Amino acid sequence: MPETKIAMNKFSSRQVVIFLALILTAIVGLGWYYLYLTDFSFLFMIMGLVLFFVIAFYIIQFAINKFILEKIRPIYKIIDFVPQKEKEVKLKLKPGFVELSDVEHDVENWAHNQLQEIERLKELERYRKDFVGNVSHELKTPIFNIQGYILTLLEGGLEDPNINKLYLTRTEKSIDRMISIVEDLESINKLETGELIPQFSVFDIVKIVDDVYEMEQRLSKERKISLMFSDKPEKPLLVKGDRKRIIEVLTNLVINAIKYGKRNGFIKIGFYDFDDKIMIEVSDNGIGIDKKDLPRIFERFFRVDKSRSREQGGTGLGLSIVKHIIEAHNQTINVQSVFNEGTTFTFTLEKAKY
Repeated sequence: MPETKIAMNKFSSRQVVIFLALILTAIVGLGWYYLYLTDFSFLFMIMGLVLFFVIAFYIIQFAINKFILEKIRPIYKIIDFVPQKEKEVKLKLKPGFVELSDVEHDVENWAHNQLQEIERLKELERYRKDFVGNVSHELKTPIFNIQGYILTLLEGGLEDPNINKLYLTRTEKSIDRMISIVEDLESINKLETGELIPQFSVFDIVKIVDDVYEMEQRLSKERKISLMFSDKPEKPLLVKGDRKRIIEVLTNLVINAIKYGKRNGFIKIGFYDFDDKIMIEVSDNGIGIDKKDLPRIFERFFRVDKSRSREQGGTGLGLSIVKHIIEAHNQTINVQSVFNEGTTFTFTLEKAKY
């Protein structure tokens, strides 16, 4: 039996056709010879044609199915199709013709999945290169700064009271920047892997905004930017979420708005009730975001104004963290902006049930 399979598998389609033609020719010849030896009658002719059709049908079906099956099985082994065993069993046991349309459909699906996988791998490779490049670039500046300060101190600056304290302070700031980058990266990683699960509780979102405004009061005064409410509710607005993480979200959005704000500008936070959700809107009249940059605003290390944010110590990870935190709450965040006019971030939180 294995020898028959190997021999059949070696046949080309032309050889199969020739083989079937020879068999059918022999059958027809035997039929005509039989009619020649016996008295020819119309009834015998009809019976002969029916018999010929039945025999030809099964011979052709057997030969074609045998030939096609031997060619199809290696294809399924190559494409490693998931329902391979079921497909092979169906092809072996199914009486009748092999449905080539099924095989074509399976191969097309496999090809489509392979193309998608290739594109996904290319995207992951691009992301990996960008990520490694960005991390290296972000860490390089504080590392070189620390190296320079320490070398200066070792070469005699340590004995100079006008230099040692200044350079040690600058070294501390560079170390703090490195720690900030590492902590932000750790937070994103935990959020992406699901390791950092939100600790839900009920709290007043208006009170949270008041607390964030109070924490960032000094920075906003330095930039001469007013922190205000669009329409502050008189009653508490209770929502359900991770209080600590939502404070982090609002802090990031407010600090971002301050850094990219215009002097004598403003930041407004408003609230909108949508049945089972509360929408929080954080808007400013700062430098805005160019339309081409909006799709990338939540990417790691992406900055609208690189020089300004690096000058003020930003890691470029804040908005990425914000997005991951909101998504961990199964909520959404969106951004709208007009260049040189301002930016508005909106996100939703689940309303607490009384």
